[in-house]
Amino acid sequence: MFGYRVPAPNEAMLISGGKNSKGASPFRVVTGHGAFVMPVFRKVRFLTLAMCEAEVTEVCVTKQAIALTVRAVIAFKVGNDTESIVNAGQRFLSDQDQMSVLTGRIFAGHLRSIIGSMTVEEIITERQKLATEVLDGSAVEMAKIGLTVDALQIQSIDDMKLGYIAAMAAPHNAAIQRDAQIAQAVANKTAAEAEQESQRTQAEYARQTSIVQARYRAEVEAAQAQAGQAGPLAQARAQQEVIDARTELAQREAELRQQQLVAEVIKPADAEAERIRILAVAEAEKMRIQAEAAASHNRVALDRMLIDQLPQIVKEAGRGLSGANVNILNGADGLGEMAAGLVGQGLSILDSVKRGLSTPPAPAPAAAPEANGQAPAKPELTA
Repeated sequence: MFGYRVPAPNEAMLISGGKNSKGASPFRVVTGHGAFVMPVFRKVRFLTLAMCEAEVTEVCVTKQAIALTVRAVIAFKVGNDTESIVNAGQRFLSDQDQMSVLTGRIFAGHLRSIIGSMTVEEIITERQKLATEVLDGSAVEMAKIGLTVDALQIQSIDDMKLGYIAAMAAPHNAAIQRDAQIAQAVANKTAAEAEQESQRTQAEYARQTSIVQARYRAEVEAAQAQAGQAGPLAQARAQQEVIDARTELAQREAELRQQQLVAEVIKPADAEAERIRILAVAEAEKMRIQAEAAASHNRVALDRMLIDQLPQIVKEAGRGLSGANVNILNGADGLGEMAAGLVGQGLSILDSVKRGLSTPPAPAPAAAPEANGQAPAKPELTA
């Protein structure tokens, strides 16, 4: 808005040119907010409220007439109240840098005055007291010009190579060095004792280690000697165990081979031999029956037919035997008994057939064959 001015947060706006009804100050002070300024009729200036710094380096003479160079730093600013702003504005508004110069001069005078009433020892050991007295002495003068001091720091105190401060510190340095030497001697003694204890510990450890190593070597040598003595015996036992294992394995292989031979060669050969023997027995029985049939006049044809059938019966039985999966418990004797049983069964069948055929048939009512002029029919054998 035209004519409305606002100061910065660290500034005070001074408005002059109008009648100030709030007090006797020659201008109006505005901080923290803006104000309408009538152009041409009002004039606005700004005064800084920020922190400022002033350095002081002053040669001061103590109560003991010893010259000291004192360096100090003062932190100050314009007060926040209206009275301080008005006082500072009337003095520094045209040249605000003069605040640091004037503050340095004020504090230099107070430093010379305060140090002149103190000894070097008090100045060195009581710097805070010196700073407090300087602040208290300059507070009234600083308030008159609208300034407040936030801090005063004494940076250094120098006797300009006179040696007084060094001489004053010499007893303390000597005591400190003496204490340091004593402490160093105690530390060296403690270190030496610790070193000796460490050496004794290392020697004891080395001695115990050598004893343990000697025992270990003795045990190892004894074990090696015992192992050397037991080595041949253990080797012989191992070889004997190997021989026994091989012997047992050979026996098992021989038994297995024997069982294989019996199953593959002997049993088939025995079965074949038994078959041949049964056939021979059947052939001999055939010859005997043929002989008996030749001696008979009435049964020659019938017996001949039965005899011709008998080898076939026995042959079929033998063929069934050769292809059957039969377990023979008592070897060749059992096989012979079974074959004899088959022959006996064949002969029993043959006898049954003979008896059945030898039974005379019932008489038929038909006329005799001779009456019809026909020849008597031959009996037929049904196989």
